Amino acid sequence: MRTLIENGFIVDGTGGPGFRGCVVIEGDRIADIFKGSVPTGSEGSVPTGARATFDEVVDADGCMVTPGFMDAHSHSDAYLVVEPDAPSKLSQGITTEINGQCGGSVAPRYGEARLSGDWASILGDRLTWRSLAEYRDVLAAAKPSINTVQFIGHNTLRSSVVGYAGRTASADELAQMERLLARELSDGGWGLTTGLIYQPGKYSTSNEVVALAKVASSCGGFYATHMRSEGDRILESIDEVIDLVKATGIRAEISHLKTSGRRNWGKIDQVLEKMQSAVDSGLLLGSDRYPFCAAGTDLDVVFPDWAGEGAAPAEMERLKNPELRARIISDIDALGRDWSEVMVGGVWHEENKPYSGRTIADICGGRTPGETVCDILEKDLCRTGAFFFGMSEENLDRIYAMPWVLPGSDASLRAPWGPLGEDHPHPRAYGTMPEFFRRLTDRSRSCAVSDETAISRMTSAVANRFGIKGRGILARGAFADVAVWRRDDFRNTATYDRSHSFCTGMEKVFVNGALAYDGGTFTHSGTGRFLER
Repeated sequence: MRTLIENGFIVDGTGGPGFRGCVVIEGDRIADIFKGSVPTGSEGSVPTGARATFDEVVDADGCMVTPGFMDAHSHSDAYLVVEPDAPSKLSQGITTEINGQCGGSVAPRYGEARLSGDWASILGDRLTWRSLAEYRDVLAAAKPSINTVQFIGHNTLRSSVVGYAGRTASADELAQMERLLARELSDGGWGLTTGLIYQPGKYSTSNEVVALAKVASSCGGFYATHMRSEGDRILESIDEVIDLVKATGIRAEISHLKTSGRRNWGKIDQVLEKMQSAVDSGLLLGSDRYPFCAAGTDLDVVFPDWAGEGAAPAEMERLKNPELRARIISDIDALGRDWSEVMVGGVWHEENKPYSGRTIADICGGRTPGETVCDILEKDLCRTGAFFFGMSEENLDRIYAMPWVLPGSDASLRAPWGPLGEDHPHPRAYGTMPEFFRRLTDRSRSCAVSDETAISRMTSAVANRFGIKGRGILARGAFADVAVWRRDDFRNTATYDRSHSFCTGMEKVFVNGALAYDGGTFTHSGTGRFLER
């Protein structure tokens, strides 16, 4: 298959100046890229009568032609099996995702380990794997249309060996985790991620995480972390990551960098100083962030630690106990949280459907916030999603001004149809890339950069950070992941109350040389790949 993309404004992903020119795709690779029109003489790379030799000619007049975008932080592992076209991602030009984040991955799945409630419910009988090798076989059969990089989640790993008990792992259990991690890395895992505010990762010591990171480092893997705190103890949490990098030499990514909670906004100077100092000293450290100021996670994160131990099944048992339920309600009401900043997202029970897109403060009526939260969670079997509006717009610009901060959606792929269309996702699932590009190229903002620099951070910078070879750039011999889009029309349309909405401006997306998205149509190309180091 030979494709010519002509008359486009080419931005090659390196950060260099764009130019009007052509891209030639042969098979899964870029065969040529050159300035100007198609050569008509033998001196050019495209001979006389060139158009007759192409299977497809794309007129990209008025469009940018760039590498496909790379989502530095994603959660689509399970859903790639359900919706392999990855509609919410392809439609915004994403051709590669970094999955298995925040300590949660599709594998390994042994012992007490279970996938998150939404993953397990939607997968149903598709959930047939336990190891990463088995998952790869299932994924290959599903034929995804985008590429995936798969990390191994510490929470999934730990629950496979230790379970969900709120205790330190024994020496024997840690050794089992190390062996299991090494096996999964040898079968294609890219590295280790942690989610140290979630069950059961929150019960791990720093020594446990360092020991596992050493295994990842020895295998040439990487490390990404949802830190123990992104608010009150954020500075201490960054120190923990820096200490880990020093102890292991591993390349590390602090996931979705933020200063969460209004009382922590003023820590932004110290946060950025710590990070920049580490980078300047030569530590392999970076970060990612979605371009929105509301976090998206499970509503049960507001539970006190004692009530969350054991995850959803144990939480449900406590909610059924009147005495424990009253204690949970009391502890939640004592938080002093502004419940107008907590919005219900995806729900499962029919009676909860009217609450999606509304705040807890709005829903309460005559109940306390604690009673309202417990009522909603009990109906949803503790699987309710929520948005937490606790971040600063000004701080987001400060974070994006750092060249080592990459775009990461922190979202699973979604579709407005089928089983994934019944959820109520964060708008970042559909709009991360246009929002990131628009914010970084808005001259009125302190984080403003050139179009070429913004695109390099959406492409080659992600590939370089995670060691993904041959992608993120337009160059001879590179894999042909290519996006064709209209700059001024490239905009997010998803909102918190209407989140299933495709962005505008994306015209065509090629993945490994095949057309996967064509002006609003998903071609079911199935040419995405499970990438290996």
